[in-house]
Amino acid sequence: MTRAIVVGGGVAGPVAAMALQRVGIEATVHEAQPEPAGDVGAWLGVQVNGLAALRAVGAEDAVRAAGIPTHAIQFRNAAGRVLGALPTGDPPAGISLRRSDLYRALHAEAQRRGIEVRYGSRLTGVHDTGDGVTAEFADGRTQTADLLVGADGVRSTVRAWVDPGCPPPRFVPVLNTAGYADHVPADAEVGRLTMYFGRRGFGGYLAAPDGTTWWFANPPLDRELPHGEVAGTPDLRWRALLYDLHRGDRSPLVELVEATPGPLRGWTTYDLPTVRRWSRGRAVLVGDAAHATSPAAGQGSSLAMEDAVVLARCLRDLPAAEALRVYEGLRRARAERVVAQAHRTSAAKSPPAVGRLVRDAVMPLVLRARDPQAWMRDHDVDWDTPVTAVPR
Repeated sequence: MTRAIVVGGGVAGPVAAMALQRVGIEATVHEAQPEPAGDVGAWLGVQVNGLAALRAVGAEDAVRAAGIPTHAIQFRNAAGRVLGALPTGDPPAGISLRRSDLYRALHAEAQRRGIEVRYGSRLTGVHDTGDGVTAEFADGRTQTADLLVGADGVRSTVRAWVDPGCPPPRFVPVLNTAGYADHVPADAEVGRLTMYFGRRGFGGYLAAPDGTTWWFANPPLDRELPHGEVAGTPDLRWRALLYDLHRGDRSPLVELVEATPGPLRGWTTYDLPTVRRWSRGRAVLVGDAAHATSPAAGQGSSLAMEDAVVLARCLRDLPAAEALRVYEGLRRARAERVVAQAHRTSAAKSPPAVGRLVRDAVMPLVLRARDPQAWMRDHDVDWDTPVTAVPR
């Protein structure tokens, strides 16, 4: 195997191309968008397990340079009381960065290594001939290779071919909006992510070294709305909604929203509890195409990075068909456990009054006794150890 087509230029795609290159497989990345811009207002975390995966392919420094070291996550209730805190890992810590900056850093590093990234290249068809796979694109071009990697997200076109009967993505009952405010709360600490459990909504903020504050909010949503309705929600309506949800809380979210240049935008959340098959013939899924998770776990990008490295290791050490089977066997249980945990967390962000009282009483005890997120972060992809076949 010497050639691969990677569909999707978000997180999983460029990392997969770099990992494949390291094992001698030349990959071309096809990105449907005209440039690696990312979502306006969106920022995310890359946890230490994701950074370890990047380290395995020599890309950690490029991504760290684009982010803010984020050493701790603090939790507060609607009254402003601190419920506890968690480290993001033993030094060095995880990082936070704008989604657009993450995309640009990964694309620049891939291109620096000679990996071709084709923008405006939208997949429309897949044909597996047994000894190769051909991808068709909307501009009329085709490409044939030994492997097709579907890194094209929660609405994956490749997944529709790999598993035609796969259930659609599952709606998660929260909205998302975020921004960058020209205001720093009095209690903020650079590099500490503060999460607020409000009476009627959930949100958080992170003070940046440049004197701005990055924030997000998750208004609860009891029914799925059409994408166009959410995308078309005007700035003033977002601000009114956030003010109404958080005005009774002792949190700086209202002040942060007021100090944020517009327009505010939002998006709905979907995940994939399980995808029945991750590969078919010479096509395989990675990242959100295989196991999209809600942002509540803070692990979506990191899981995608892990996938990319494990897939390359398997192809390095095993025959192609066996490699794809073993890759899925090594990744499925962990990925689905993270998706399930994130869905539970999303559903519990705005509980009724009794639930809030129980949470505020129990959470400090739990956080003092153990780190409930450690199992997600304490996962290191070992590049050097050979991969062996696992039982069917």
